Amino acid sequence: MTRSPQGLRQLRTVAVVAIVTLLTSVAVATPSHARTPFDEDCADATDALAVELCLAQRTLDATDDPGLGVDEIASSPNLRQIANLPKPAPFNTESALNSDLAFQGRYAFVGNYNGFVIYDIGDPRAPRLVSQVVCVGAQNDISVYGDLLFLSTDSSRSDDSCDSVSQSASVKESWEGMKIFDIRDKKNPRYIKSVETNCGSHTHTLVPAKNRKSVYIYVSSYSPSASFPDCQPPHDLISIIKVPLKKPTEAVLIDTPNLFPDGGNPGGNGSSTTSGCHDITAYPAKDLAAGACMGDGVLLDIADREAPRVIHQVRDTTNFAFWHSATFNNSGTKVVFTDELGGGGSATCNPEIGPQRGANAIYDITGTADARTLVFRSYFKIPRTNGPTENCVAHNGSLIPVLGRDIMVQAWYQGGVSVWDFTNSAAPVEIGFWERGPLDLERRVTGGPWSTYYYNGYIYSSDIQKGLDVLEIRDWRTASAKLVRFPELNVQTQSWYLSW
Repeated sequence: MTRSPQGLRQLRTVAVVAIVTLLTSVAVATPSHARTPFDEDCADATDALAVELCLAQRTLDATDDPGLGVDEIASSPNLRQIANLPKPAPFNTESALNSDLAFQGRYAFVGNYNGFVIYDIGDPRAPRLVSQVVCVGAQNDISVYGDLLFLSTDSSRSDDSCDSVSQSASVKESWEGMKIFDIRDKKNPRYIKSVETNCGSHTHTLVPAKNRKSVYIYVSSYSPSASFPDCQPPHDLISIIKVPLKKPTEAVLIDTPNLFPDGGNPGGNGSSTTSGCHDITAYPAKDLAAGACMGDGVLLDIADREAPRVIHQVRDTTNFAFWHSATFNNSGTKVVFTDELGGGGSATCNPEIGPQRGANAIYDITGTADARTLVFRSYFKIPRTNGPTENCVAHNGSLIPVLGRDIMVQAWYQGGVSVWDFTNSAAPVEIGFWERGPLDLERRVTGGPWSTYYYNGYIYSSDIQKGLDVLEIRDWRTASAKLVRFPELNVQTQSWYLSW
């Protein structure tokens, strides 16, 4: 017997409701050692499922425990650590911070203030070190494309070599910008090219050309000074580097477009002055990009890769201190912006700061293709209090490529790893977490996950002090992500995946 499409939809709805009821009851199981929640208000969760999940999270977090001991682990039942590789020497000092992550095939690439490391993650439960490159230059933001690896240098150096030493940006001959490596041989990466950029490269975003013959690197930088010859104010720009794939040594700076001809946010009232961008996420399949630009958030049209154009600009002078990064949902109809209140070194996950500062802000993209606008919907912040010695604020994360929902995994420094659902833009809810206790109970040590991304079935987290963590999530809401495989992943170059 055949069923009508309407009948099939009804059966599917009944099945989904049954699964939600069953598995949500599993999700409220209390972990052995949890944080205390600082925001227990579920009143904003207008969607019935969101209310249920919010209440489940409150049950998950409810405890009289005052906090975790040093390095003690707490997690929800659906998230567990399956591997850790400590930082190798000479990257294992407190000042050699692990930074961003990129992926290609069976390899993970981890940036570090002293260079970068390549790991073989073919067996996620037993990752192994393949090679490391010592090349000092904060913060060594990293991305990969084919045989090439791109590395940001955002500290003024004596020259562009990996043997350089620190030198003031007030010296005209000082260098900072982009470095390019050949990684065909993963055991022996080769440094092949550098491109100097204004104010260096704090982060960068890789955007493939439509003909795939070259890639563009959108370089984000800031902190200009009249005393810096190569970093003059007002610096309302980004830098664009074009890299021919067949001749990467001919990479060249092609433009420095001004995104803020009106000067951007002047600052004050707790918000940052805009003088460049901190990070840009491109969605090449949609010809869109979202810029987190210190005091402003922008939506960009990148149909012309060499001439990105601001479509809409937003500002939050009430709660956002520093627009740090951005993530689209898969359909390209939402953007999650993060606020790095305190610059990543402060303890902001507490009742005094509250749930709307140092948080994520969710915006819907509305309007027609020629008149798209960003419309604010809600904030999301992890619902656990962290201690005064724990730096904790919203940081780098990625979509988990699930079917039918918008779910993200995200790093919160010493706030740990959070998995949260923003399918309902107005009522986001956390569905899982994993974290260590403080590095120290007496002094604040910068640590915790810098970047936490989902890649081909597992969650990988670059912990500033503890090295590479691998986590596994087992949850009905993310199960379909196991079906999605990416040959390469740079999170700031957002990949599209098949969805309902």
